[in-house]
Amino acid sequence: MATSTFRNKNKVRPRKTGAEKRRRCLVQRRRLVALGLSEEAVAKMPVDVLRAKLREPQKVVAAVAKAAEKAAEA
Repeated sequence: MATSTFRNKNKVRPRKTGAEKRRRCLVQRRRLVALGLSEEAVAKMPVDVLRAKLREPQKVVAAVAKAAEKAAEA
């Protein structure tokens, strides 16, 4: 019985795959669009910026509302 590989969690842990990463990025992009950002702006964002914005969704909603208010004034 191979107890050494069973006990070593680094050898038996699940690996991240490219397909899963792409799916997560797509879900995150859809979440930002649902918060009010435009699809064009979200499509141009790198992944690290997407994740940073999703950490504080209330700030994103406030920024979108402020931009809409400015557009309505002009």
